[in-house]
Amino acid sequence: MMSCFISWTSRRVAVIVVGLLAGALTHAADEPGRPNILLILSDDAGYADFGFHGSREFRTPNLDALANQGMRFEQAYVTAAVCGPSRAGLLTGKYQQRFGYEENNVPGYMSTSGTIGDDMGLPLDELTLGDHLRSLGYETVYIGKWHQGNADRFHPLKRGFEAFYGIRGGARSYFPFDETNINYRPEDYLERDFGGFEESDLYLTDALANEAIDQIHADRQQPFFIFLSFTAVHSPMEALTEDLDVFPDLEGARRTLAAMTLSMDRAIGRVLDALDQEQLAQNTIVVFTNDNGGPSDDNASDNSPLSGTKANHLEGGIRVPFLIRWPGVLEEDTVYSHPISTLDLLPTMYAAAGGEPGELDRIDGVNIRPFLTNLEAGRPHQTLYWKKEVRAAIRDGDWKLLRFPDRPAELYDINADPAETNDLATTHPQRVADLYRKLFEWELTLERPRWQLRRKYEGDAMKRMDSYRRTSDD
Repeated sequence: MMSCFISWTSRRVAVIVVGLLAGALTHAADEPGRPNILLILSDDAGYADFGFHGSREFRTPNLDALANQGMRFEQAYVTAAVCGPSRAGLLTGKYQQRFGYEENNVPGYMSTSGTIGDDMGLPLDELTLGDHLRSLGYETVYIGKWHQGNADRFHPLKRGFEAFYGIRGGARSYFPFDETNINYRPEDYLERDFGGFEESDLYLTDALANEAIDQIHADRQQPFFIFLSFTAVHSPMEALTEDLDVFPDLEGARRTLAAMTLSMDRAIGRVLDALDQEQLAQNTIVVFTNDNGGPSDDNASDNSPLSGTKANHLEGGIRVPFLIRWPGVLEEDTVYSHPISTLDLLPTMYAAAGGEPGELDRIDGVNIRPFLTNLEAGRPHQTLYWKKEVRAAIRDGDWKLLRFPDRPAELYDINADPAETNDLATTHPQRVADLYRKLFEWELTLERPRWQLRRKYEGDAMKRMDSYRRTSDD
């Protein structure tokens, strides 16, 4: 097991992500007005497990600094409460249900109908962020977890990215595979570009960060889009001994999670330092976010003050940390309070790269820059939707309706009750009816699911939801 990591003195804010739009010059001498974009995505992190969200247990100095250098979002949402479909929505700017990618992961080892196994993946007729930015002359790089299909035809290099270093699957050991740490899934091997498998001797989080740093230092004549998709802090729960030693007051999985989070934060700091070293920080949009709510029963993550976890539509399953550092566009140490969605990353980045969002075909995201800079009043989204088979949710303004397979619908005023402890369905029956109808009208526009999980997993999801509901006494 390794213990190789660089000191975390870096003050750069490691906030995850792609230099969301704006910046520029990045080795693009011929196109000085266009920013580089660095998108950083964490995996299965708890909403409360960051210093910039108030954690006193975990240490995230680089991300905290990033928050201070840019804008923090109080109500950022993903399109799904689990990894694969959430990423499909982010990559395409569309509700993934529009192309039959229901809230079920790939591959289909749990699927019992429709497309199964390695035939599952992001449909080939859907364009990605990589496709769109590449069409504008960006050099596109994908690093880390892909999870959009294991088969060759779904590979990142065939989905708009020119370089790839990472895994095709959804999670793997953080330590090198060898005779004492055996890998049984081909999609979990580290791969460079197409089919060039090369196991690193580093802790996985560091290996991915090192690749991002190398890409930032590369000599290029075009602006870059780097999507750094960490597996951290998804299980398996594996941390470096040195990081575990930082948290002697924590125990069990919670201690391991804190150590894994520290490692990721330090890695992000090193990536942001590389931007400074190349004098690119002022010309790079950096975005940090997470793919879904923390699975508290699996990795001991904390989604406070929200109810719920990964795999359900309570706020704790779909509301995520979200930061943007955009020099010259967004003021430092600011907060945006209206709801946004990871659907918005594609049109926002496309516009920052010089494209016209109106040219994008049937996307559901919006260019949020005018809203963030007060050029446009109001909310980017009046209505947001989530759906997994019978289970679904709709947020319209500050009202949120949840539909379940085993109980009546619930209604919450999210502005007044973000923890979803006071169900108002019985006192507002007409609003329930109106939202129920609006949700169904949206569902009529969707494709049928290409695959579904065994039904027993729906029961497991409901049990998990009930186990992590907050009450008015919490």
